[in-house]
Amino acid sequence: MKPAPFAYHAPTQLQDALNLLADLAPQDGRILAGGQTLIPTMAFRLARPAHLIDINGIRKLEGVSVAGDRLRIGACTRHAFFESGEIAGRLGDLLRKVVRFIAHYPIRQRGTFCGSIANADPSSEWCCVTATLDGNIIAESARGTRRIAAKDFYQALMTTALHDDELITAVELPVLSHDTRTGFCEFSRRAGDFAIAMALVTYRLERSCVTGAHVGLGGAEAVPRRILEAEEILNGKAPTPELFAAAGAAAAAAVEPIDDNNNPSEYRRALVRTLVARALASAA
Repeated sequence: MKPAPFAYHAPTQLQDALNLLADLAPQDGRILAGGQTLIPTMAFRLARPAHLIDINGIRKLEGVSVAGDRLRIGACTRHAFFESGEIAGRLGDLLRKVVRFIAHYPIRQRGTFCGSIANADPSSEWCCVTATLDGNIIAESARGTRRIAAKDFYQALMTTALHDDELITAVELPVLSHDTRTGFCEFSRRAGDFAIAMALVTYRLERSCVTGAHVGLGGAEAVPRRILEAEEILNGKAPTPELFAAAGAAAAAAVEPIDDNNNPSEYRRALVRTLVARALASAA
């Protein structure tokens, strides 16, 4: 099939894009960045936007930068950028580890970090990263700018706090200290498939005890989020296989798993238990 007819707009200035979005959002105007979800759904006519606003010509939205203790990722930054090694430190190491799980090479060359955040698929690796690390989403419109905490951004299955006339111009992640340990584990049926469940963990060691633990899940529930119950078990204790197993069990008890014909809720719950323990072990 082919897309239904639509009008195409290609602004080269951010303000022009915001003005277009303000005018066209009520007519089902959509932003086009990587288009790795939007274009296929248009081809099957599951989505029929009347207008596409292509932001790829806006140079201001490209690349990443570090300001203080935050890494700022522009709206047109491709997945593949994070494989390049240009981001230094522990955060760069983590992003390189995670990006290899995203789909396949051609999709990583075109899809964007911020596009994944806007789409808010619970199986998105980048959504899990922003939720686990307490990232901020920068949303701009003709009315002004909002900085939205990740914990407030993801509201329900593929539903966010983003308004129809807002564009995600950047996402900010905290720069991790040099002694931060990180672990990521994901399970899917085949390499490149949507994740059935994933676990991301970070923590530091002080006097041989876990401190500042972050345990986040994606894919298992309708929204990605930190699992505070697992973090409470970890903090202040020496890292051992038994501790990691207890944290995995706490995470499994805390989730409300998605239930579908292929992956029943209790299967996802069992995956959570295993993936959290493995992510913690790999970080150790």
